[in-house]
Amino acid sequence: MRRPTRLNRTGTSIFLLAWSVLATSLSSGCNRPQPYLSWPRLDHGLVIVLTGIEGRSALNEAICEGLADGGVNWAVELCDWTSPVPMNYLVNLRDQDRNRQQAEEIAAKIVRYKMAHPERPVVLVGQSGGGAIAVWITEALPPGEKIDGIVMLAASLSPDYALDGAMEGVRRGIVNYYSTRDWFILGIGTIISGTMDGEHSSSAGRVGFVMPHGKRAKAYEKLYQIPWQKDMALSGYSGTHLTSGAREFVAAYVAPLVLAPMWDKSFVEMVGNRKMDKSQFLPSVASQKAVPPINGKPASPKNMEPSSQSDRPDFGPAPAVR
Repeated sequence: MRRPTRLNRTGTSIFLLAWSVLATSLSSGCNRPQPYLSWPRLDHGLVIVLTGIEGRSALNEAICEGLADGGVNWAVELCDWTSPVPMNYLVNLRDQDRNRQQAEEIAAKIVRYKMAHPERPVVLVGQSGGGAIAVWITEALPPGEKIDGIVMLAASLSPDYALDGAMEGVRRGIVNYYSTRDWFILGIGTIISGTMDGEHSSSAGRVGFVMPHGKRAKAYEKLYQIPWQKDMALSGYSGTHLTSGAREFVAAYVAPLVLAPMWDKSFVEMVGNRKMDKSQFLPSVASQKAVPPINGKPASPKNMEPSSQSDRPDFGPAPAVR
């Protein structure tokens, strides 16, 4: 990792101060429940939503809500991998040793889930710094162990980060949603403060991952990159960092990926290029967002909430959720 210059250190302090103001406004408080984590849902599959460096917030809670709105009746666990010290953004961003240790713990948790629920799918959805954690979780899986896929939203990883190891641990592949409009957090911000992997550059969540040539190109055949498009703005994702987890966007553009048994280029492009209009995002009778169908099949969320605290499953120690 490059040693930061005095300019970088000063810029990092200013950037993280600005980020703390933004993140504090999104904070959802402590000890919030996991409304989509229950035994009935676990029998369908597991989605782990990985927060950004701000920790649990309204932004990443909206991702969970969007998945449910989009018809995902699996267990959806919001996993806060960040430091237990509030607003410790520099540690969350730059302490790679700690972050990789967190990723290893989550990988072990996935292995335990798969032992209890064999053949059930597992998908990781990582927003911002959580995109890097998703990759590191997959790299930390035991040899031969695989999850189904990763969906990255505005990932804070450098564009040149080697995804070869992560690709070996996914069946469907990796989908990377990126936006050149994310110029402040993933442009100026990561050039000054660094990406999660310690590079001072724009992030792959802004410009996409660099595709390798030669022998390594084959390993990237299951990397699907979707740039921001104007139609996505109708679902709440304006292309900026803090809208990358918009509830309606996740319902329309992420939930179909989670539910699909396999991914290929044509299917991922169909999801990423779908056309929207405002009428598709009016509140439904169930006070949830109406989601347009794919291939003529409507999205109908199934409410399978735990009836009591004792119904909530526990797979052993995992990163604490504040």
